[in-house]
Amino acid sequence: MIDRKPITRAILSVYDKTGLVELGKSLSAAGVEILSTGSTAKVLKDAGVPVVPVESYTGFPEMLGGRVKTLHPRIHGGILADQSNPSHLQELASQDIAPFDLIVINLYPFTQTIASGAKFEECIEQIDIGGPSMLRGAAKNHNSVAVISDPSQYPALTTAIAAGGFTLAQRRELAMHTFRKTAEYDAAIATWLAGELDQNDWRVAVWEKLADLRYGENPHQSAAVFTNKIGSNVGITSAKQHHGKEMSFNNYTDADAALRAAYDHAQPCVAIIKHANPCGIAIADEISDAHLAAHACDPVSAFGGVIAANRNVTLKMAEQISEIFTEVVVAPGYEAGAIELLSKKPSIRILEIAGFEISQEELRPISGGVLIQNSDLIDAPGDSAANWKQVCGPKVDAAIIRDLEFAWRSVRSVKSNAILLASAGASVGVGMGQVNRVDSAKLAVARAGDRSVGSVAASDAFFPFADGLEILLAAGVKAVVSPGGSVRDEEVIAAAAQANVALFFTGVRHFSHA
Repeated sequence: MIDRKPITRAILSVYDKTGLVELGKSLSAAGVEILSTGSTAKVLKDAGVPVVPVESYTGFPEMLGGRVKTLHPRIHGGILADQSNPSHLQELASQDIAPFDLIVINLYPFTQTIASGAKFEECIEQIDIGGPSMLRGAAKNHNSVAVISDPSQYPALTTAIAAGGFTLAQRRELAMHTFRKTAEYDAAIATWLAGELDQNDWRVAVWEKLADLRYGENPHQSAAVFTNKIGSNVGITSAKQHHGKEMSFNNYTDADAALRAAYDHAQPCVAIIKHANPCGIAIADEISDAHLAAHACDPVSAFGGVIAANRNVTLKMAEQISEIFTEVVVAPGYEAGAIELLSKKPSIRILEIAGFEISQEELRPISGGVLIQNSDLIDAPGDSAANWKQVCGPKVDAAIIRDLEFAWRSVRSVKSNAILLASAGASVGVGMGQVNRVDSAKLAVARAGDRSVGSVAASDAFFPFADGLEILLAAGVKAVVSPGGSVRDEEVIAAAAQANVALFFTGVRHFSHA
C-alpha cells in the first residue's frame, strides 16, 4: 500500500481559472512537471509557469472544436496505471508513457449554462467528456493518483505538496469527492435532458448536508438538514440567519409551512404557524397590521410560534413581535433597525429569504419509495371567485367576496379536514386535522367564539353531510365556500338556503394531509 506519495507529474485542465496561476507557480516551484490543455496552458504560460502542452506529449492535435483533447492512451494510461503493479509500469515503459501523480480538473459549467436559458445546442456543447473521464480514472486509481476536482481544494493541495504528497486516506477522500462531483454533473445532465424530452419516469436528487441538528422531532431522534443541489427553487434551506440559536428540526418544518402560507397570498400577508398548522393568517395594506390581525386569531397558540411575512418586516412589526415569545421570524427582508430590535430577544431566530419560490413539485417519502406530486398551487380557474358557482343564498357584496377569497386561499395551509373562518382579511377561527368535518367545524367555531358571527367560512373539501355546515350556520357564518361535489350536495345546499346563507362551490379541492 502506498501512503504519502510524492507529486512529480500533473495534468491541469480547468474551466474555472480561479487560483490557477498561484497553483501552477506552487507546483512548478516544487519541481512538478505540468501538462495542460488549451486555455489552461495559455494562462499558465502567460504567467511564466513552465507547461507541456498535451498535444505535444500525445503527438495528436486537439480536434472537433476541442471535443477531443485528452482522450488518448498516453493520457489515460498514465492516469490509470497502478503504480504499485510492476506489470502496469512495464506496459507504460513499453509504450513510452509516464505515470501521473496528480490530476487537477474542473468541468464545463453545464448547470450555469442551462440556468442562463441557453439554446439546446449550446447546452449540449457544455457537456464535458474528457474532464469527467480523467476525473473518474484518477479517482478509481487513487491508490496512485491524487485528484483535485474543485478550486476550493487548492489550499489542501499546496499543504500536501509541502508535506511530501497526499496520504492514502487523503487520496481516498479526494476520490470520494470526485465521484460525488461527476455524479452531480451526470445527474444534472440527465435531469435536464429528461425535461427537454418531457420524460417524468425517473428522478434523481443530490442532497448535501448543511448542518447536523440537535435532534429531530423528538430528543431521541437524530437529524440533519440537507439541501438539494439540483434545482433552482429558493427555499427555507437557503435562508440567511441573522440572529438566534441554531434552527431545530421543528423550526425548519414550521418555517417552511409558514412561508408557503404567507406566499399563497399576493397582498402583504403574515402567517403564524405552530406544529405545521396556522394559528393565524391575515392580509392588510401594511405588514404590521397583517401581523396584528394574524396574532389576534389565536394568541394562546401563537405563543412560541413561527412567523412568516411575504413583505419586509417593518420596525413597527418588529416592535409588535418583540412583545411576544416567538421561535422564528422569516421574511424577504427587514427595515432598518428591525433586526437590531428583534435581536434583543436572545432566543428568537431571525431569518431572511430573498426571492422565495413555491416549489412546483412535492416529494413525500413512504416506506420503500417516495410519492411525487405537483404542488397544490392556488391557480386553477376554480380558485378565482369569478368562476365560482353560487348555489344558494342572497347576493353578497364585494367585501364578503374578498373575505371568501382570502379564506379559500388560506384554508389550503390548514391540515385536513380543514375549516377556516375569516373576517376583514384575517382568520378568526381554524379547525384542523380532524378525522371528520363536523369536529373541524366545531373547533373552528369554538376558537372564533363571538367572532364567528358575521364571518365567512372556507372548507378545503366538500361537506359530506349537512351537519358540518349546520354548525357554521348556527354560529352566525354569513357565507361559505367549498369545493362541492358530494352525493349529498342537495342536502347541504338546502341547509344553507334555509338559513338564507350564500353558498359557493369552487369545483377545486385543497386537501393537505402531510
